[in-house]
Amino acid sequence: MQRLRPLIVCFLCFLAIFANKSSAVELTIQEKQAVAEIKRSLSTAGSRYKAGQLQAAVESMKIAGEQMHEAVKKGSPAVYEELKPLMKSLGAAHVYLELEGVRVPPFELPRRDRESDQTSVSVNESNRAAPASNPPTPTPPITPSITPPMPASPEVGFVSDVVPILVNQCGRCHVAGSRGNFNMATYSQLMKGSRAGRVVFAGDVASSVLIDNIESGAMPPNGTVPASDLEKLKQWIASGAKFDGDDPETSLFALLSSASKKIEPSASAPINPATPANKQTVDFALQVAPMFIQSCSGCHLDSMQNRGGLRMDTFAQMMRGGDSGPIIVPGDAASSLLIQKLRGMAGDRMPAGGRPAFSDEAIELISTWINEGAVLGGDRNRANQPIKRMSQLAWADKATPLQLSDQRKQAALEDLQWVNSKNSNPIQLETDHFFVTGTADKKTIELVAEQAEEKMDLVRRLVPGEEGPAYFAGRATLFVWARRYDYSEFAKMIEARDVPADWNSHWKYDGLDAYVAIVATQQEESKEIAERLTGPLVSLALATSGKDVPIWFATGVGETIRKQNRQRVDRDTLRREQAELQLAAAAMKDAKQFLDEKLKPEQTDQISAAVVASMTERPRRKGFDSLLRKLGQGEPFEQAFQSSFGVTVEVYLTAWLGSR
Repeated sequence: MQRLRPLIVCFLCFLAIFANKSSAVELTIQEKQAVAEIKRSLSTAGSRYKAGQLQAAVESMKIAGEQMHEAVKKGSPAVYEELKPLMKSLGAAHVYLELEGVRVPPFELPRRDRESDQTSVSVNESNRAAPASNPPTPTPPITPSITPPMPASPEVGFVSDVVPILVNQCGRCHVAGSRGNFNMATYSQLMKGSRAGRVVFAGDVASSVLIDNIESGAMPPNGTVPASDLEKLKQWIASGAKFDGDDPETSLFALLSSASKKIEPSASAPINPATPANKQTVDFALQVAPMFIQSCSGCHLDSMQNRGGLRMDTFAQMMRGGDSGPIIVPGDAASSLLIQKLRGMAGDRMPAGGRPAFSDEAIELISTWINEGAVLGGDRNRANQPIKRMSQLAWADKATPLQLSDQRKQAALEDLQWVNSKNSNPIQLETDHFFVTGTADKKTIELVAEQAEEKMDLVRRLVPGEEGPAYFAGRATLFVWARRYDYSEFAKMIEARDVPADWNSHWKYDGLDAYVAIVATQQEESKEIAERLTGPLVSLALATSGKDVPIWFATGVGETIRKQNRQRVDRDTLRREQAELQLAAAAMKDAKQFLDEKLKPEQTDQISAAVVASMTERPRRKGFDSLLRKLGQGEPFEQAFQSSFGVTVEVYLTAWLGSR
């Protein structure tokens, strides 16, 4: 964030300098006094920041913001015009300070009441003293200098135009992560803004900090947004910053995928991810994709601007081609522009930029894949899955437990740096089943590791599996956080979400990473830590035992086992849990809402546990045991569920909801 420091200094110094300038607009005596007070506060903020007194500067900025709101509320349009440059700079300074890690109270630009503009001018004119000898000179009406709405382009939509820009330019820091405590994983979160205030004002481009940050060069930190994309963002905001999707809570990544699906592929290069009848000898995800990821990133993969209009972030985008048309002709490698470029037979040889050329063996492998039909294979939805993710999962499916253990360990240490960047040598411990690290002290990490291994006896009775690292298909990671703040920051920075306030542990498995995050301290008894580990470990074991075990089912089983094995709880706790379940069930309209993960995380967990608990009751226990057995044998979840309970998952959930 060192790049932001000059910008912050610039804005705050501007505030201090501007505060000493005389007004160019005629104001009443009361208005001049109010503006003078604001300028004094801003001058103090600038001086304190330059002196390194950050929190004191923030306090002065807070006072100035409150004074601005009061002055605009009581004053004439002339006051708004006088303060407008300061408002914009103060809002930007808030955002930059927060991105640097300084806690800043929310700030929203004062909004002028346009309906009172005309009457305000006449009232204020009556308060001004006219010259004694000369008649008053007619004054032209004050014209608001707010940037008028730009002509909105009907072609600029949020899903089709804005989402690709935000994901490509801001995805890593603010869509997948929450850098600077600002996350825009969904439309709702984007419009909510950061802790410092809103960043998008519908209909008002000039007041939108998002645009100001891009135009000033502050964001993105390692590149620039193309002028055409910036213009689209401005047009979208000017036309009302509207949402044109189905659900404003949908992830931008999911919206990007759905937008890609709506684009008709070229007729000459049909997307055909279905596996053909003849057996393929080359696996795209496992053998071809890794070569593209290594040699094409920066120009066609994970790039700010895609060279030649060619995007290869997904299989569908790659098959669609670029400005020159499709690059792959299924069944005909010799006619495919991709092969011609790799061989240097059609213009400049690829890859460009001084990168090593593809070997003859590599080109032959890609040619074989194309001649066999250039198919993806597997689930048709994989066509819109990020190629990087697809390649990782394909590798994980073939990797040995030791290879996965090493990969997870490396990923865990990288993730840990986001929360614990000052410690370059964190505590690390390996056991039969786990790699344990975190911000906790050595004694606590050893205690958590010991309790986790002891819990494996219970876990293995429920979910049988291989011994040692192979049980979780590689050692699972245990992140041990000394403070709940660390735990919360981990969720924000790595998982791009806020965990519920009463959570102190959770699990995750995405086909590659497998971990449990837990808050633990020396002051806690081993029994407390053991109970906290029970649910997540059972859930993780179940999730890693099959290929398509739903998160809700794995979570529900883990929570059910935790409650069955926890220490005795009082009646008040039981009543509270029942009340929370009733509220969660009341929020669940139907089974689809639950299965589509449209409920709050804590509500989903409560319902998951209750549904699984109903499966373990005497009349249905055989069905539950049968389901676990079939999953252990590799049977798909939907098929295993229906054969065990005689109904589909949706029918079972509907019946459960109706019984509440």
